[in-house]
Amino acid sequence: MGIGTLAHTVGHLPLKQLTEKLSGRGIDFVQLALSKAISDFDTSLGRLSPALANHIGEQFHRAGIRIGVLGCYINPIHPDPQQRRHEINRFKEHLRFARDFGTSIVATETADLTTYLSQDSELYEAMGWTTLKQTVEELAEEAERWGVFIGLEPVFTHTLSSTEKMVRILDEIPSSNLGVVFDPVNLMPPTAVESQEIFLEQAFAAFGDRIVLAHLKDVVIQNNKRQEVRSGKGIFQTKTFLEMLHRVKPGIDISLEQLADDTLDETFQYVRSLMS
Repeated sequence: MGIGTLAHTVGHLPLKQLTEKLSGRGIDFVQLALSKAISDFDTSLGRLSPALANHIGEQFHRAGIRIGVLGCYINPIHPDPQQRRHEINRFKEHLRFARDFGTSIVATETADLTTYLSQDSELYEAMGWTTLKQTVEELAEEAERWGVFIGLEPVFTHTLSSTEKMVRILDEIPSSNLGVVFDPVNLMPPTAVESQEIFLEQAFAAFGDRIVLAHLKDVVIQNNKRQEVRSGKGIFQTKTFLEMLHRVKPGIDISLEQLADDTLDETFQYVRSLMS
């Protein structure tokens, strides 16, 4: 399985400096959020081109690193239609140029479950779902057109807040170009912390075949509050997760999160030790 991390883990830097800083550290791939990682190119909506995407991809390739996924974390249910349209168009642009960067996945989360709570305290979940479905249907059409994948990341406080809702969106939008970015710590509700293995088994059974990328971090509980930390520093059953993931999706990419430049090497070594 490929081990990677967010490109901006080492900073928001000029492209050459960024790739040099990531090179030689055992990083197989990066999740590249363009505007967060690269400081010397304007990658805002309308600025991308095949040539720029190829150039960025080549710089990472020379450093011995793949671009495994483009991170384009939009708010697909933004209550302002104009802002939502801007974000949808930005995501669609990433889909169009993904293969020029050397990847076939563009990933996003799905925004807060309570986005429409102030508008309607009873129907806010349904309102968010309807908006999400409309957005994802449009994005799926674009992904199909370009032969790439949308990676939807469920989070227990977001519109896709459960394993069941992840399955529901896949059922309601029957596109082969929709995939799952599985971050077990993000999706695991507080009630499942004591029964992690059951939660993981249910998630893999429900959508394991649709996973296109895994995220990995850890979690601690302090004063009844969750705090996300880097792998090996909390109570998440990392080895169990990796074993299940390998059985369901051998060779899949795993992006390590909650890292900083000075903790990256140690955490990579720890995760690799669990995989040996």
